[in-house]
Amino acid sequence: MLKIRCLIFGKNWKLGKTVYIIGGGASGFFCAVNAARMDPQLKVVIVEKSNKLLSKVKISGGGRCNVTHACFEIAEMAKRYPRGGNFVKKLFHQFFTNDTIAWFQQRGVSLKTEADGRMFPVTDTSQTIIDCLLEEARRYGVEVRMQCAVTAVERTAADFMLSTARGDILRCDYVCMACGGFPRQEQFQWLTGLGHSIAPPVPSLFTFNSPQHPLTALMGLSVPDAKVSVAATKLQQRGPLLITHWGISGPVVLRLSAWAARNLALLQWRFGALINWLPDLREPELRELFLRWRSEKGAQKIAGKNEWGLPNRLWQFLLLQSGIDDQKRWADLPSKNQNQLIRNLLAFELPVSGKTTYKEEFVTAGGIVLSELEPHTMMSKKVPGLFFAGEITDVDGITGGYNFQNAWSSGFVAARSLVQLAAVNR
Repeated sequence: MLKIRCLIFGKNWKLGKTVYIIGGGASGFFCAVNAARMDPQLKVVIVEKSNKLLSKVKISGGGRCNVTHACFEIAEMAKRYPRGGNFVKKLFHQFFTNDTIAWFQQRGVSLKTEADGRMFPVTDTSQTIIDCLLEEARRYGVEVRMQCAVTAVERTAADFMLSTARGDILRCDYVCMACGGFPRQEQFQWLTGLGHSIAPPVPSLFTFNSPQHPLTALMGLSVPDAKVSVAATKLQQRGPLLITHWGISGPVVLRLSAWAARNLALLQWRFGALINWLPDLREPELRELFLRWRSEKGAQKIAGKNEWGLPNRLWQFLLLQSGIDDQKRWADLPSKNQNQLIRNLLAFELPVSGKTTYKEEFVTAGGIVLSELEPHTMMSKKVPGLFFAGEITDVDGITGGYNFQNAWSSGFVAARSLVQLAAVNR
């Protein structure tokens, strides 16, 4: 990961315009390298407030970079975005999954598809993606300035004026905001000065905390298929679940946190989670099975191997939570304990009191209100020459490569649009 202050890849700009791209993440880099490639006369500068570039790319997918998802139907892909689904449909008609795959393939980076649809570089390292983007920046003369925090953007009659934390004034013809999401509303104030509205930010893609709950004793245990819902709502998701030392995590929890992000924020992340460990079974079917097993397995201990392939530690835990000791036989199972076991199998109640997010992977629900942007260009409807890309807008996807696809798509569309605008104004 780069930690130097400035990269200047040599290039002469004589007749072209200048664009400053605020943010050195996936969408910012993708906008920059594509704009520089499309218009050799355009001076492209990335300004990044930290001393790191492409930090989310670096850690995504456990350091492998979940580049996109193997979904090739736009309408289907759009369903993976709790906020912005209709907006990204228009983006995807211009740059979609197949375009992402082809773009990296043309630069020597092949992607592979895993069983769950996630796509990674065949090298299984995010550094491959980082190196590809840095090489494109070098090839097309993109300037990168790090530790350069922009504190204000002003539209003058002739150009844009950017103020930095170091007291510098930067002037340019166009600006692309690709600075990611912010966790607090006040952090958007430097953008509201341009006349834009902000959908209040709340966390998305987080895990559920249940401090000191007995379930956490099973930390490290995973269940391939479970359904998790928010009590007293219709919000639910299904998929792999992981029990952690602080609560529950895994794709099913992360997806539910995304779809329920605003609801859970209103509850201050204190709510009841219901876990269905057997999502393919209905209660009447389970009762029928128990009735049959009382007859067929009467002499067998209930604590033996379960029929559904649940991890044995989990099965023992659910029996204990249902008041069933490890010596109890099927023939001797009291109705009261049977009913409790059925509830624990199909709707285990887990009180949640908090969340866990990871700083580098933080995703917000919220950002620039989409009605103020033109999806076919990613340009502001309020400020000509001002473009947006990535998570700064009120678009967020579930886990699985969807947020990166939005970054590539919005970055590419913004790049092409500002190049076209520069050509008209040249």
